[in-house]
Amino acid sequence: MTRHLRTTALCLFFLLCTIPSFCQDISGSWAGTLKIQNIALDLILNIKKTDTGYTASMDSPDQGARGIPVSKVAFEQGVLQLSIPAIMMEYKGTLNVGGDKFSGTFSQRGQTIPLDLERDKTLTKTKPQTPKTPYPYYTEEITFENKQAGIKLAGTLSMPSQKGTYPAVVLISGSGPQDRDETILGHKPFLVLADFLTRNGFAVLRYDDRGTAASGGDFKAATSRDFADDALAAVQYLGKRKEINKKQIGLIGHSEGGAIAPMLAAQSANIGFIVMLAGPAMPGSELLLQQQKAIAAAEGIPEAQAEEANRINSALYDIVVRSKSEEEADKELSAYLKVALKLQPTNDSAQRISQDATVRNYVSELNNPWIRFFLKYNPAKDIAKVQCPVLALYGEKDVQVPAKANAEALKEAMQQSKNEKVSILELPGLNHLFQEANTGAPSEYATIEQTFSPKAMNEILNWLRYQVNHK
Repeated sequence: MTRHLRTTALCLFFLLCTIPSFCQDISGSWAGTLKIQNIALDLILNIKKTDTGYTASMDSPDQGARGIPVSKVAFEQGVLQLSIPAIMMEYKGTLNVGGDKFSGTFSQRGQTIPLDLERDKTLTKTKPQTPKTPYPYYTEEITFENKQAGIKLAGTLSMPSQKGTYPAVVLISGSGPQDRDETILGHKPFLVLADFLTRNGFAVLRYDDRGTAASGGDFKAATSRDFADDALAAVQYLGKRKEINKKQIGLIGHSEGGAIAPMLAAQSANIGFIVMLAGPAMPGSELLLQQQKAIAAAEGIPEAQAEEANRINSALYDIVVRSKSEEEADKELSAYLKVALKLQPTNDSAQRISQDATVRNYVSELNNPWIRFFLKYNPAKDIAKVQCPVLALYGEKDVQVPAKANAEALKEAMQQSKNEKVSILELPGLNHLFQEANTGAPSEYATIEQTFSPKAMNEILNWLRYQVNHK
């Protein structure tokens, strides 16, 4: 999910492999298009400057992959060199005199393809809906503690004014390490939503995910259940604030956050209402396969190639879901990948080491705590226990949490709960980020000027007003 369910580097690899001394500061976002046969894949390189050099991560918006770590970043004499062993990728490019373009080559599994990277102005330009200070309301930088995990989380609480008593919502982000604004590709959806709701009478708490930005903790070791505990700590913090109406505290979760909201509401009587934005309602293993199929179709990836990737991923997910332990999954995944990647026995020690490293990288992606929990977890079981009012919004063009299938699964789960305070809406023309979109493909996210559809925000506001005024 790009704000969204995380897509591993493994998916990126399968889709690709089957068809790749200046004093100037090069930190920032660089974008280019990788042309493989008849397919064009946008890549974004995010470079950060450190005391000793640079670090970087790579995004492939077309395939929903974000934050792929770059193992090696070297920039000397105007030449940039990168490597990502997890997907057997290397890049080498030379910076032009103007300092705004690298001309180079992308290499993967013996295939070399030209790839130029230019400074991505679309990612740094402020989007039209991004609020500007000074805000006409009160904001406060706060911290709260998840005592069970022993970590402190940092966030921003916004309220119509410093004095008063207000209904409140906690914003819960999608998958991947997200900051309090849920920043993605130049957009700040949670900042836009928080600003809109605060201007209209609600207190809003948004916070950095654990291990991200100003929050403590280890993101990589956490699962959706851990993130639910963080959200509960946010609710408990609001319950101690004199400005907050303790009987009117709700949750708004996006993507993975849309599954965490009912998970939390099912276990806590202190949740007054929940809003699920593109909330998954089917098992994670099924959702990821649907997501990959929908993204491939939206991006024009050949059907045969997409089906092959889906077949391989389906088998891999099944191994994880059936496994009773990480050790068991590790062995089965390794054995399957050696066949799927067509790795041949060899007496060449260097080649054998390279093959073993490739398999280990893929296994670690598929067998980490988050993905193990996500693949095995069925949100419908918690949704069926929710008794508070629920609003579920889906974008008709969402390819990361496909609307029709998840809305139907949600309806079935709600029928089991016999909760009649449920509204499920599919909003025409909107994508996973609730932007007005053409295809819904992740590659459009950065190019769309709109951050959050006003229609979607008004649906949320009107529903919230009804809940707090009819209690």
